[in-house]
Amino acid sequence: MNILTDNLFFGIVISLLAFECGLYISKKTKFPLFNPLLISILMIITFLVIFNVDVDKYNSGAKFINMFLGPATVILAVPLYKQINLLKENFLPIIIGVLIGSLVGIISAIFLCFIFGLKNILTISLLAKSVTTPIGIEITNQLGGLVPVTVLSIIISGIVGAVVGPSICKLFKIKNKIAVGISIGTAAHAVGTTKALELGETEGAMSSLSIGIAGLTTVFLAPLCFKLMNILPFFAK
Repeated sequence: MNILTDNLFFGIVISLLAFECGLYISKKTKFPLFNPLLISILMIITFLVIFNVDVDKYNSGAKFINMFLGPATVILAVPLYKQINLLKENFLPIIIGVLIGSLVGIISAIFLCFIFGLKNILTISLLAKSVTTPIGIEITNQLGGLVPVTVLSIIISGIVGAVVGPSICKLFKIKNKIAVGISIGTAAHAVGTTKALELGETEGAMSSLSIGIAGLTTVFLAPLCFKLMNILPFFAK
């Protein structure tokens, strides 16, 4: 086993195989809970635990996948460019919607952490849970939080948003394509955008737009909420 795990390509191959299996299962079952990313994560964790593979050995190769996070996020601008006229016509509602969504995401994280009595460092780490990973990591580093907690919360929020987002829109009879795309993208960033693209080109374009706006909004809102936490006495833990 060491011959395989010591190979530089081990982490990359395992990650790609797990994700392909996740895609296959998702397409065959068409069940919302069987998200490809969620399936691949569970498969990789199970593999590492069963064969007692050191995480550092896996990550030595898998970390190269992180290099594509930035370009993958930027390429989402393509469907947005195709819907640029729609953006111009609905500019103000889109900006206000993303702003409110980002603010609610931050406040809800603070409120739940306070209710469950979590330490401030965990609260700080969860402030950027609804933005794309590169931006979330930088925000957490700036505020002095725990990056692994932030990354995990971003993954979970993305998967949950992609799974339940469309169902919630149907439940509340939200049929406007722009509203659906903005809501999913703001709450579930890039992972949610992959689902929005499945719903339609307009939904995908609006979702990809909201990733950038929500990221910029959170960059300013998270530090402000962090300062507010330091001022309020009941957050002093």
